[in-house]
Amino acid sequence: MLGLVSSMQATARELVAEVALDAHPENALVADDAPAGVGTRSLRPQVRRATRSALRTDRILAGLVVTVPPLGLLAAIAWPGAHEGLVRNGIVFAVLYLFTGFGITAGFHRLFTHKSFEVPRLVRATFAIAGSMALQGPVIRWVADHRRHHVFSDKEGDPHSPVLGTKNAVSRFFHSHMGWFFQADKSLPSRYAKDLMGDPVVRWVDKNYAWWMVLTLGIPFAAGFALGGSLHAAFVTFLWAGLARIFFVHHVTWCINSVCHVFGTRRYQSRDESSNVLWLALPSLGESWHNNHHAFPTSATHGFDRFQPDPSSWLIHGLGKLGLASKIQMPNERDRARRLI
Repeated sequence: MLGLVSSMQATARELVAEVALDAHPENALVADDAPAGVGTRSLRPQVRRATRSALRTDRILAGLVVTVPPLGLLAAIAWPGAHEGLVRNGIVFAVLYLFTGFGITAGFHRLFTHKSFEVPRLVRATFAIAGSMALQGPVIRWVADHRRHHVFSDKEGDPHSPVLGTKNAVSRFFHSHMGWFFQADKSLPSRYAKDLMGDPVVRWVDKNYAWWMVLTLGIPFAAGFALGGSLHAAFVTFLWAGLARIFFVHHVTWCINSVCHVFGTRRYQSRDESSNVLWLALPSLGESWHNNHHAFPTSATHGFDRFQPDPSSWLIHGLGKLGLASKIQMPNERDRARRLI
């Protein structure tokens, strides 16, 4: 009898968690701020297993994404001809790093995944395009993967945890950093990003992902030609502000999945191994206050304290002052104090 009651209670908890996830997938409720008794053990990850041909195509594309940018960086460093026009190339690099980086941090992550704030349609489209130009996958797929990560963070079903599995620590770290791109199980957008599939702006940007791939490489080439006046200058800017920039944006972002679940400090209670990493804060535009984020996933600000710089939060609140962002979410002092370790 006790076993039957326990089974019924577990089923009830599963239904509560499933309904919560269906109603508000952006909150990742069951992972981080769930009420007592609602966990992730009873939930099953909703994934599709890629067909052999689709998996082959995915792995080829992932292989290109992983190998081509570092080759471009190495070429820029090793080729003496790429060492001219460093100021020009540095400016284009910085502009595109910030544009695409904020597209991921403030756009894909805080706006689309967690709905931490709201913006007008044109700003919404700009964030979606900027994030797509970071070459980390189409927006709907990115959001589905990240929401699934929150639901099962560092538990079975997390697509990129560095603490799961029987492999050694180095293999687990590599998997969380970029090895997970090659796995056959793909997060179901219809499960984890259903709201975005019904958003015409996001759906249009998602459908035209190939054009944003061309644009993120074409802009530095065109800028180099316009500013340097030659095809040589165009190619050099393409190496630095195109491929090298993509390399740095990629690996800084991927460090949040790997480094920030292995190293760092923890200030707040969370249901995983997420941590805060100071040295990553500025390169990641504030994303490395990862323990803060997992404790309060819908907050538009991740760096809560004066000495926790969070450029993405500065951007969001700046847009708010301009009237271009509203309903900016932040935990109050009492909620933060309640979650302190």
